[in-house]
Amino acid sequence: MTTLRGTVTVEYLDGAAAERAEDMFRLVYAEAFAEPPYNESEGDVSVGFRRFRSQARKAAFRAALARTEEGEPVGIAYGYPLSANTGWWDQLAEPVPDDMRREDGRRTFGLMEIAVRRAWRGQGIARRLHETVLDGAGVERVLLNVHPASTAAQAAYRAWGYRRIGEARPWKGADVHDVMLLDLK
Repeated sequence: MTTLRGTVTVEYLDGAAAERAEDMFRLVYAEAFAEPPYNESEGDVSVGFRRFRSQARKAAFRAALARTEEGEPVGIAYGYPLSANTGWWDQLAEPVPDDMRREDGRRTFGLMEIAVRRAWRGQGIARRLHETVLDGAGVERVLLNVHPASTAAQAAYRAWGYRRIGEARPWKGADVHDVMLLDLK
């Protein structure tokens, strides 16, 4: 993928490698989520990165990092398979059938974040991040939350095959987000 700034590479990272690259993940996250509709402050970013450190220590954590040939971070994606005792399904405003919410640590990948910095959007980088983080994950499906006013993200997820299954407040004080599911098998 060529940009005005050169080639962008996307690499897979395990949890330890993602922790070592935390500053790059934080830079992309802070820039992307400072924009509407998220409007995250530096304090919000700090809270998010306390979660990131905890998430990155999970054995099955997976991440992808997009960088220019000069090493500048331009995009991130990360998540992990949901455990049998995940609270993700409990956040939905309307319950879903028990069979849909059944988890075993291998069934559903929770895509916690995917973001691309503004200057590199519209070039397929988000799709490459998505594919890289899921390649070899061995899961049946992917679950994510997206702000309903994030129209570009909504359009991308739908184009990739996601469907809306409900809505939830993913954390205390959050706006209501759409919950979307992608069946892989």
